[in-house]
Amino acid sequence: MNTPTSVPAATCRDAPILKERGQREVFCGLTGIIWLHRKMQDAFFLVIGSRTCAHLLQSAAGVMIFAEPRFGTAILEEGDLAGMADAHEELDREVARLLSRRPDIKQLFLVGSCPSEVIKLDLARAAERLTQVHAPHVRVLNYSGSGIETTFTQGEDACLASMVPVLPSTDQRELLLVGALPDVVEDQAVSLLTQMGIGPIRVLPAPRTAEAPGIGPNTLFACLQPFLGDTAAALTRRGAHHIQAPFPFGEEGTTLWLRAIADEFGVDDETFARVTAAPRARARKAIANASEHLNGKTIFFLPDSQLEIPLARFLTRECGMEAIEIGQPYIHKGLVGPDMDLIPAGPTISEGQDVDKQLDRVRAARPDLTVCGLGLANPLEAEGLTTKWAIELVFTPVHFYEQAGDLAGLFSRPVRRRALLKLEAAE
Repeated sequence: MNTPTSVPAATCRDAPILKERGQREVFCGLTGIIWLHRKMQDAFFLVIGSRTCAHLLQSAAGVMIFAEPRFGTAILEEGDLAGMADAHEELDREVARLLSRRPDIKQLFLVGSCPSEVIKLDLARAAERLTQVHAPHVRVLNYSGSGIETTFTQGEDACLASMVPVLPSTDQRELLLVGALPDVVEDQAVSLLTQMGIGPIRVLPAPRTAEAPGIGPNTLFACLQPFLGDTAAALTRRGAHHIQAPFPFGEEGTTLWLRAIADEFGVDDETFARVTAAPRARARKAIANASEHLNGKTIFFLPDSQLEIPLARFLTRECGMEAIEIGQPYIHKGLVGPDMDLIPAGPTISEGQDVDKQLDRVRAARPDLTVCGLGLANPLEAEGLTTKWAIELVFTPVHFYEQAGDLAGLFSRPVRRRALLKLEAAE
């Protein structure tokens, strides 16, 4: 019998993946409501959860008590959790009160939480029942924001995936940009694509329900975020075609993302160069200025946001960093595979989390920068390690050319701060 030989991997796509299952340190999917409610102007997110869920949202959003946000929490009391009250009757009553007070709501999301999942509250059935009651003025959908089995960015994925089955059908050839971005960043992407002659361009989520995109066999979609696996699968089931590309972080990632779309729409090289040359040059200059302190430094990614692999590609290829380990909660090669193709084999690629084991590897490696969740950052800082909050990378505009320097700066600032503290201590 021939003995199997080990073939060295050329890129991280080919490298073996260390799969870990153990204690995790992540936020829950309810966090996504904080950026989604700003994008969807006539939607409302009603969390069916505990006071802890309400406190999380209130703290994360920074909403003052007199504000009128587009989210809220239907509190599950002790009687609900013990099965002493009919939670469905109470939910119907609360939804009726909400919609009578807020006639501007056109789309209502019932968002499941850890408590509602534990007591097996059937929000899918509730959404169907409430849609029949309140249609056609309001459409009621549901998704889970529970953190029992998911990480925090999957809240957006679950939300968008819940919308796909009810989107209208179309046979028109359109480009659909999938994922929530700040308006100014989204406008930059649309402007670049429009200058190349690409269109019509639609976005998911749309700012208003009436502007929801149609889906069909001639729809081509490009994901803006690497955590939208369920949404991409739902769109594919509707017949849409996925344009795979590295994600638009940094000059290289943005150019390759735009190039993949341009190729699908037959944009010639001259037009592509004319539209992208100036912003590419600005991005390269901004990255060079911001990444001066990153060149040659080591970085360790603990799994948190699902941005880890595309960010590692950006930092290793455009900022001169060396990745020791790239941990990601879930690795969807259909989404991040193009980024993995660009990262030479070498760093450990890990999926999932066993936090104690990963912390042991961090302490052994002593990287120059560790990207991790909020709950781990302060303890690691106390041990003399420099950290970067992963969640900040989701809340900060970091996509496309004009934000490339800011993205590099998010990583260089903690490294620079640590260097200054060491200098002051030496003096």
